[in-house]
Amino acid sequence: MKIFYGGIFVKKESLVEAGINHPIKLEYYKIINEDEMIKNNKERFGISIIKTDYIEDKVNTDEKTIKYLSNDEKRIEELLKTFKENEVTPIGVEDIIKDFSQQIILI
Repeated sequence: MKIFYGGIFVKKESLVEAGINHPIKLEYYKIINEDEMIKNNKERFGISIIKTDYIEDKVNTDEKTIKYLSNDEKRIEELLKTFKENEVTPIGVEDIIKDFSQQIILI
C-alpha cells in the first residue's frame, strides 16, 4: 500500500541555481508492505519519490521506489520528512539513504 506523505514544488531559487527554467513537483510516499505483514506478522516499510517536470506542453515523471527499507515506521517518517525538507529527488535518494544508514534500522 502506498500512502501519500507530502508534496512540494521545488523552490524557484533552487531551480534558477541549477539552470532549470520549468516547475518541478516532488511527491513523497510511505510504502507499507502488507504481504510481509500477513506472512511474518511484521510490518515492513519502504519509500517512493515521484518527480514531475512541467516542461512547456509536456509532462515528464521519474520515480524511485525502495520497497523494503525498515520495520520502524517512525524512522521511515523521519526519513520522508528529511527528503521533503531538502527537496530530495529520485536520483539522489539512494545516496541520502546511505548517509542515513546509521540512523535507520535496515532490514
